[in-house]
Amino acid sequence: MSEHPHATLVREAYDAFAKGDLAALDEVFAEDVRWHLPGRNQLSGSYVGRAAVYEMFGRLMAVTEGSFRIEVRTVLADDEHVLALVDVSARSGERSFAITDVHVCRMERGRIAEFWDTTGDQYAADAVFG
Repeated sequence: MSEHPHATLVREAYDAFAKGDLAALDEVFAEDVRWHLPGRNQLSGSYVGRAAVYEMFGRLMAVTEGSFRIEVRTVLADDEHVLALVDVSARSGERSFAITDVHVCRMERGRIAEFWDTTGDQYAADAVFG
């Protein structure tokens, strides 16, 4: 049985993110993508549009001294949503974390229209992200 096309698309998005390939992400994210990050840190909140999301990615890498990493465990998809179980790690100064997250994407016309991060340890993420 082959993988759902949305699962393949999201896997490719994680690969593009890891390489810092924003041009490839332009093909995956809707122009008006909405991105939601939980917590009580400087990155928490909602971002609307590719430019705002990419700016947040830049801040994320700056805050984590370039250490932020995502390793995909599995991706489940249907015609409307994608769920990705991922291992996330990062550090900032003496603080670090290695946690499991679930990422939820709402798909629209073959692109990621909305993204939610649900983290396995929000306190650890808040401590690193500041």
